[in-house]
Amino acid sequence: MRSSTSFYLALVVLCSLAFIVDSSAQESPYDVFPEAEPPYYSVRYEASKEPGQLTYPVRYTIWIPNGVATLRGIVVHQHGCGEGSCSSGLTGAYDLHWQALAKKHDCALLSPAYEQPQKADCQMWCDPRNGSAAAFDRSLVDFGKMSGHPELASVPLALWGHSGGGHWCGGMVMTQPERIAAAWLRSGVPLLEVNPDRPAIKPHAMPETALSVPMMCNPGTKEGVTVKDGRFANVWPANLAFFNNVRGRGGLLGVAIDPLTAHECGNSRYLAIPWLDKCLSLRLPLESGQALQKISLEGAWLAEPTGATAIPANRFEGDPVKAGWLPDETIAKAWMQFRKDTNVVDTTPPPAPAKVQRDGNRLDWIAEADVESGIQKFIILRDGGFLAEVGGRGKNRFGRPLFQNLQYSDTPVQPLAKMEFVDRTAEPGVDHDYSVVAVNTMGLESKPSPAAAEVGGN
Repeated sequence: MRSSTSFYLALVVLCSLAFIVDSSAQESPYDVFPEAEPPYYSVRYEASKEPGQLTYPVRYTIWIPNGVATLRGIVVHQHGCGEGSCSSGLTGAYDLHWQALAKKHDCALLSPAYEQPQKADCQMWCDPRNGSAAAFDRSLVDFGKMSGHPELASVPLALWGHSGGGHWCGGMVMTQPERIAAAWLRSGVPLLEVNPDRPAIKPHAMPETALSVPMMCNPGTKEGVTVKDGRFANVWPANLAFFNNVRGRGGLLGVAIDPLTAHECGNSRYLAIPWLDKCLSLRLPLESGQALQKISLEGAWLAEPTGATAIPANRFEGDPVKAGWLPDETIAKAWMQFRKDTNVVDTTPPPAPAKVQRDGNRLDWIAEADVESGIQKFIILRDGGFLAEVGGRGKNRFGRPLFQNLQYSDTPVQPLAKMEFVDRTAEPGVDHDYSVVAVNTMGLESKPSPAAAEVGGN
């Protein structure tokens, strides 16, 4: 109990719960956000003054892949506490890498941005019982009307959350387990025990059905594992208490300690996305409207929470409920690579860019990310030879360099990077053939795109 208490005291410090601010007056930094035109949709709700309803304004943004007749689910990317993290949610739905995961499973990608003032109470949104779950459901109904996908209101959810967002995702598992396909909890977990030092934080009851929802705790090693002092030192004890509670009852819960980071998300997406990919493959119903599928324990692997080696469950000699659960050998191998240095291996090149257009010496194109490794940069070819690179040069202290770069809470920076290039070395009157190559974060190159089509040409 004391370990859970310590974590939530740390969360209190993080969010500076000193006083409640009138959120209706909040503008910056929530007033700068990307445009939302199809396939993007956005809704914003003002703060409510009704008891039990959300006390902060919130903007939800969703991306819906083109060509999907009936959506099978929603991938939710949930930010953490404080203005910086909350405002980072404004770009979450525009992340090409997370879009690749969603599209693979005919899912939408949704990112909330709760407009919490810096010194206000994070619990007022990160506990879904305080109105955020109701506001979230309201957005799904509205998005269904806006997009022509009414099934959004009832499809399963795959959740990823950072810090207070991990608290929210875990809370959704505890309160609505029947609709949650999987949940990744980065540096934050819900409270399952009464905390006498924080009576305002209500613990969750864990229903039996929540034990069938695959979850992963993903703290940084500098959050109390190997670095036992500092701002985030109590994160690991809270994660361990949550793990012991859930896993002790046989829940499908693993632990993936990031060996490089503290509270920032680092390279965690390179394990989180493959893990969610696997869970969606195992759990999404075959037909719309059916219940989520249960995961067979056959083929599972187990690993000690602070260890770096995973073993097939049928060969594990220790107490299985004291070991983290991994769904299969593929994820177990990726987990071991992540535990070593976060360098999860990818041997497949990304898709080639498409719809490359040329207007004079200006090029633009579209590209889908590699679902395993995202997009680091693009290479521009002129007449078959190297001309230039677009993106990939910025330093990213939170993880591998990405074309869209990366904020603290694992979302693209603003303004969003554009897929465009101007050839300023082209000689007037000289015609050239241009093509584009995508490069993922492992350095693997796609095939060149077809030659650029001239705008207005035949």
